[in-house]
Amino acid sequence: MRICVYGAGAIGGNFAARLANAGNEVSIVARGAHLEAIRARGLTLLAGDKKITANVKASDRPADLGPQDAVLVTLKASGQHVLAGNIEPLLGPDTAVAFVQNGIPWWYGHGLSKSRPPAPDLSRLDPGGALAKSVGMHRVVGAVVSSPNHVIEPGVVENEVPDRNILWVGEPDDRPSPRIEALRTALKAAGIGSPATTDIRYEIWHKLMANLTGSTVCLLTGQPVHVQKTPLINRLSRRAHAEALAVAAAHGVILNDHPDERYGPKRVYTSHRPSILQDYDLGRPMEIESIVRAPVAFARSAGVDTPTLDAIEAISVALAHAKGLYTP
Repeated sequence: MRICVYGAGAIGGNFAARLANAGNEVSIVARGAHLEAIRARGLTLLAGDKKITANVKASDRPADLGPQDAVLVTLKASGQHVLAGNIEPLLGPDTAVAFVQNGIPWWYGHGLSKSRPPAPDLSRLDPGGALAKSVGMHRVVGAVVSSPNHVIEPGVVENEVPDRNILWVGEPDDRPSPRIEALRTALKAAGIGSPATTDIRYEIWHKLMANLTGSTVCLLTGQPVHVQKTPLINRLSRRAHAEALAVAAAHGVILNDHPDERYGPKRVYTSHRPSILQDYDLGRPMEIESIVRAPVAFARSAGVDTPTLDAIEAISVALAHAKGLYTP
């Protein structure tokens, strides 16, 4: 399968190395020192006691790579705007373009079942509809990832939890399709879990619970995940989680999730610093819109009162804006 990973940083680097190692024709779009290192020495993945060094075609110009069977967009939501003017050379008539990201995706309202309330205005996630026009809605595939990684040095990615690499993929209208099955088959053959799903929005909201009610609290405190175990912060995350569950339910997504399970005593609280906190620390553009503001917009459109999430939104926006990492 010809697969391009657009934005081969931490998650993208992990998946690109695994897919190439499984025999797929993998190319990546990267830039800077990371790109130069991959061109010189290949892409290296460290996963426990396993080391994969993959020779992949790498460029900062999609035109060098040609049409693909599938494109995995692993850019953060805050950086996806660059696709609009660059992705066309990667696209064939049937190319699947999977948006592997955190938070609410720009395409959420497309293909939405009529049994569910309409999505609120999400135009800030795709200003002017540039992504919809450049990618084409018929190519869009929904994707939700669970895989903690970080870039150790240019060209080298560490998979922090080697047995936790999962990518759910699904059509925006949730219909079964040959391209979804082909992509899932390639992922699983590469050691990346890809469970079947009949409701991609369920997976989006389920992953969002962690980002919206846990990762944001790490951002506000400047602390790793283990801060969520402390009594006062734990109570805050539980309240935020209960509100977020109510918002999802108001939009037709009933999650099999509970604050006592997600933030209970059996939970393992690690020293991992969530990506939204890493971005803040390193001065990178932040996913405030997709992780924080869009979910709160869903709450307001459904008339759900969310005082805890409103406070998280206000403080997150203020912190990011003060450092020039988000424009309200």
